[in-house]
Amino acid sequence: MMNLTLSKKTILVIDDMPDNVRLLLKLLTEAGFRVLVARDGREGIARTEYIQPDLILLDMMMPEMNGFDTCKILKSQDKTRHIPIVFMTAIADTASKVRGFELGAVDYITKPFHSAEVLARVNAQLQIHQLQNTLRQQTIVLEEKNRDLEAFAQMVAHNLKSPLSSLINVLDMVADEITIQSESYEKIRWSIQVGWDMNQCIEALLLLARVGGETVLELEPLDMVSLINTVVHQRLDYSIKKKRAIINMPEELPIAQGYPLWVLEIWSNYLSNALKYGGTPPMLTIGADEQDNKMLRFWVKDNGTGITQEQQQKLFMPFSRLNLQTEGYGLGLSIVRQIVEKLGGQVGIESQLGQGSLFYFTLPAYPIE
Repeated sequence: MMNLTLSKKTILVIDDMPDNVRLLLKLLTEAGFRVLVARDGREGIARTEYIQPDLILLDMMMPEMNGFDTCKILKSQDKTRHIPIVFMTAIADTASKVRGFELGAVDYITKPFHSAEVLARVNAQLQIHQLQNTLRQQTIVLEEKNRDLEAFAQMVAHNLKSPLSSLINVLDMVADEITIQSESYEKIRWSIQVGWDMNQCIEALLLLARVGGETVLELEPLDMVSLINTVVHQRLDYSIKKKRAIINMPEELPIAQGYPLWVLEIWSNYLSNALKYGGTPPMLTIGADEQDNKMLRFWVKDNGTGITQEQQQKLFMPFSRLNLQTEGYGLGLSIVRQIVEKLGGQVGIESQLGQGSLFYFTLPAYPIE
């Protein structure tokens, strides 16, 4: 029984031989297809442009315009290039078949025809074409969603970042006017930290949209020590002091290639997570090592309780967190994975219960030979 999704498909037969046309017309019509005929290449091109068939059966050898030239013209036009073409040929040499594939044909049927083979190849190509159309439509939908996500992120950035920054600045001024010993001082400092956390969430949404889009990057050598110091002293200074965290980092780290603003987000997410889930007080160790494939691995190790295998499998998925009672928005590690993969590297974790966790990412070493 035929697949019902294929029963009303239109097939155009382009062939100058009446016997071949009569045989295919009878076979395909009885199989439930709508069959149309063109007697030569020029008529076939004209009918294809007008009818837009679902499949073309094209004779390879015809007078005036042969199948190769017909196929070449059909595949050169935007309106007809997507239509699958199956060559019909009595020629057994491989070179002719290869030439047909190079011109854009998807299959070939040998003469004399065998009914079962003709139907099998026609049905197979129609199913493939149908799947390709479905995939094409899904790709269009995904591209539209990506554009919507980026537009949403831009809106969030515009509508929330400006007033939030103003609020943080006002709180900073108020904190400067209150003595450090005051009970209100700690509350204001906490409010400022919450404000920065909200700001990071906005940045995370915006970054997620940019990473998912078609951003063209200008990669450059990375001063990892400088990037880490920026995160430690500008973004995490309050949390580090509050938790009395200890951070061990070598004076030098190997030079990788990447995009500095994105790699800054990687370190910010890894270090902030290490502070949240580390021990009491958190003790963080930062390091790097060379890989065999000219990649560099950078890592952060904490002294926390460790992470189960089940938890590790969910870590780099959007909106996943280790502990729903812990502050955070669940976007960080998902963004890290997307950033690193876009830069040509990989992310990962090494962890055992009771022995802390080591989060790592890899990037190409600089320079790339």
